[in-house]
Amino acid sequence: MDSSNLEQDLEQLRREIREHDRRYYVEAAPTISDFEYDRLMQRLTQLEAAHPNLTTPDSPTQRVGDRPVEGLTPVRHRVPMMSMDNTYSLEELYRYGERTGKLLPGEEVAWTVELKIDGVAVTLIYEQGAFVQGATRGDGQTGDDVTHNLRTVAGVPLRLSGVDVPPALEVRGEVYMTNTDLADVNARRQQQGLKLYANTRNTAAGTIRLLDPRLAAQHRLRFFCHGIGHCEGLTATTYREFLTLAAAWGIPPTPLVAHFENFSAAVEHCESLISRLTEFDFECDGLVLKVDRFDQRERLGATSKAPRWLVAYKFEKYEATTRVKNIMLTVGKSGALTPTAELEPVQIAGTTVSLAGLHNIDEIARKDVRIGDSVVVEKAGKIIPHIVRVEKHLRPPSAVPFQYPAECPACGAALERDEGGVYIRCPNPACPAQLSERLLYFASRSAMDIEGLGEKLAYQLVGQGVVHDLDDLYGLTVEKLTSLERMGEKSAQKLVANIQSSKSRGLARLLNALSIRHVGARVAATLAGNFGSMEALQAASLEDLSSVEEVGPVIAASVHRFIHSASGQRAINGLAAAGLDMTAPKVERQPAGPLAGKTIVVTGVLQRYSRQEIQALIEQCGGKAGSSVSKKTDYLVAGADAGSKLDKARQLGVTVITEAEFEQLIA
Repeated sequence: MDSSNLEQDLEQLRREIREHDRRYYVEAAPTISDFEYDRLMQRLTQLEAAHPNLTTPDSPTQRVGDRPVEGLTPVRHRVPMMSMDNTYSLEELYRYGERTGKLLPGEEVAWTVELKIDGVAVTLIYEQGAFVQGATRGDGQTGDDVTHNLRTVAGVPLRLSGVDVPPALEVRGEVYMTNTDLADVNARRQQQGLKLYANTRNTAAGTIRLLDPRLAAQHRLRFFCHGIGHCEGLTATTYREFLTLAAAWGIPPTPLVAHFENFSAAVEHCESLISRLTEFDFECDGLVLKVDRFDQRERLGATSKAPRWLVAYKFEKYEATTRVKNIMLTVGKSGALTPTAELEPVQIAGTTVSLAGLHNIDEIARKDVRIGDSVVVEKAGKIIPHIVRVEKHLRPPSAVPFQYPAECPACGAALERDEGGVYIRCPNPACPAQLSERLLYFASRSAMDIEGLGEKLAYQLVGQGVVHDLDDLYGLTVEKLTSLERMGEKSAQKLVANIQSSKSRGLARLLNALSIRHVGARVAATLAGNFGSMEALQAASLEDLSSVEEVGPVIAASVHRFIHSASGQRAINGLAAAGLDMTAPKVERQPAGPLAGKTIVVTGVLQRYSRQEIQALIEQCGGKAGSSVSKKTDYLVAGADAGSKLDKARQLGVTVITEAEFEQLIA
């Protein structure tokens, strides 16, 4: 093969691998399997081994260095890496917001909220898109050169991809280690008779300062971007824009970054975000709130220790080690099986913990939780206790991987896994466990609001065969109820009256009460207001349902499937025969705004907006944010790296516009 052609092929292969790295580490949405990825890497490795003169320093094969460094060299930061102020109380957090407002009088201040990763702060320096140096924070003014180890870190691109890459770019972020990787490392160290590592943060801090990059590579460190240092040629004027650009270049930002137009909204989001921290396999010790605009950051400046434009909202974390006695499965109202670990009781932050949620089958597999394992359990703030990691070095020989049953533990039906999902479900709508949970939800305050019908009674009604379907509830009498355990006549009379009065709740409450997948109170109210009656809803096509504001194709398909299923029709007909009101005042929505009546689809990487932000803006301007291109699409907003949607739009003759043209459209 001609050397120039070989060089082009090698560079194309490297670009392909870098793109797969970006999709895996940045978007968390890989498009090829690990096996296919490994084959690409193997091919590149073989070609470079045969032609070493064509191997480049930024090739994906150069993740691990071949020799240790002699020592760590000091690096002076061009922009100091300062610490940040922090607080543990909401009251102090609001006071910080007030102080910031006083320093920017009369100005609107937008905020960014992101996770505070419990790792090691580092800075990455890129020149002409190539990674040339990386350093630790050190004392804030001077750090240690750890380039040799950072080259081994997943998520640190050796060459930036995409367009508009600044000629000089310094990215700040956190090097961290997952709990799963720590458990694996400790298991190996025990086998080798070595001292075990205590936690992920200390392990990451020690690893990043090793002199031998081959040892650092064994610990599988990772990286998240959360800031910017010295930069030349950056077009972004806000932190939000910078993160969008960084992701396009292949640099992974921290997950769940959110933007808000005022401080109060940002603080409210913090409270809801804390409950999601158990979703991640890495340690997080708080949340960080940052002023979004760079010009406002400059005017706010800094104290001698910390910038005035950001604050950390931290929370105490408590953990203990205990043993998994059993893994139990419960069947929910949608048929999903939820695993829960039964623990040997242990005291954490003044409370006794004996249960910990495991969410789904993938989490059990990822953390490799087995009955008999010793586990680290954590409780932080208001978070329900969760298993951080398994102490694999303490695993007894009797511990075996947990196996989901093939059949539903409540009714014996063959279990099914969601297509492309993580949940195992019982498909039998007559399953007594499902019916009990559906009955309980049906009576809940946000649904039919039947006071007196609690968990114990719901399970008793189903378990004793008194209720076989939801409409049986309306045939209950005082005599039937008093025959149940611990049900007095007065309580029975009150419950019957509450059940009968629930008939007049209306269509919105009923749609929510039916436990249709993906339908909550808000979507139920939207559907009720659009169609006005159950009869109209039953006559609606899939396209009719999809066209409703806030109802996308997934929700529409779920509603359509339920309404036309045998179990759904039986439930609706039975409740109608029982005399429930299945109507609602129809809300005539007149589209308003510059995009009224228009369907807009967005593709590619945008400079000014995240995907959620531009979709929200489309709807605010009266349009519909579509998810796929069709003949009914009016405009396709195409950003960088637009893919198949752009090709389809051109085939169908759909008008393709840029981000700037979109802004002119809504001006």
